[in-house]
Amino acid sequence: MTRFPAIAGVLTAQQMDATGAAVAAMQEDSGALPWFPGGQTDPWDHIESAMALSVTGRIAEAQAAYEWSRRLQREDGSWPIRTVIGHVEDANIDSNFCAYIAVGVWHHYLITGDTRFLDRMWPMVWSAIDLVMKFQRPDGAFRWGGDHGTGAMFDQAQITGNASIFQAVDCAIRIADEVGQPDQEWVSAHTALGDAIRDRPEIFEPPSDHSMDWYYPILGGALRGRAGQEHIARRWDEFVVDGKGVRCVDHRPWVTGAETCELALALDALGDTGDAITLVESIQHLRDPDGSYWTGLVYSDGKRWPVEKSCWTSAAVILAADAISRTSAANGIFRDVRQNLAVGR
Repeated sequence: MTRFPAIAGVLTAQQMDATGAAVAAMQEDSGALPWFPGGQTDPWDHIESAMALSVTGRIAEAQAAYEWSRRLQREDGSWPIRTVIGHVEDANIDSNFCAYIAVGVWHHYLITGDTRFLDRMWPMVWSAIDLVMKFQRPDGAFRWGGDHGTGAMFDQAQITGNASIFQAVDCAIRIADEVGQPDQEWVSAHTALGDAIRDRPEIFEPPSDHSMDWYYPILGGALRGRAGQEHIARRWDEFVVDGKGVRCVDHRPWVTGAETCELALALDALGDTGDAITLVESIQHLRDPDGSYWTGLVYSDGKRWPVEKSCWTSAAVILAADAISRTSAANGIFRDVRQNLAVGR
């Protein structure tokens, strides 16, 4: 029997079950999990939504999502940046999008313990991470993407994507160890990336006005402890709106559910679970009676924008509730990222 996440006074297990059902209802027959029905599917948000299905016990639906990824993977290990109902709208490569498959596969395995699933998905994970490794620069940072047609890589390295890749490579290394095929190159790449994020932030593109660039080094696991807490404190007042959530962009009166819940996950990883709970509570104004969540709210005029209930926003709420409540066997997927594998695993 599935145990659903719950946060006392904020979310009940029944509400989280309903949110899981809302995510499943958006899944296409192909297994794809689009942003919203009829909308685009990207490889990263698709996996985040699949993770929410696993947490809420919708194992068959989650496996259908991973099968979609396995079928759609191209020979070079990549996926298109954007598809809409099976039609490729952006064929190019985003290195972070490709890497994130490792987080999802490891997460699903932790919940199910299904070794056949892991063995089936391993070639896909290996191919994706092998491709991603080609995007790492000599300074340790990963180029954000490339042109699929020409093979040219875009040299810029973005902090959000790199922080997410840090977590993904850690999960890939865990999978490789589990299937008995460890890869030292991945360990070295993970170490170099962590060192770059912590010690040489200037090699990345300057942090933007988006909140993701602020909290992702903690969410991805490269920053922890006092350094992580100080990092969060520096821009807290720019992004956090008491009682409403987290701004997506620092100068706009627009709070978004996914960013709020991702910050909650980052705070939980730092041990600041009380603040994480407060954040999740603050965006319950985005909850729809059917269990899904609206993407955001322009709080200056009280209007929801964009006018959509996004699959990945509902998924982020589920993942935050799971981490905070310590419910599923994968509740520590963000909290337990290892920082320096060269020292010891």
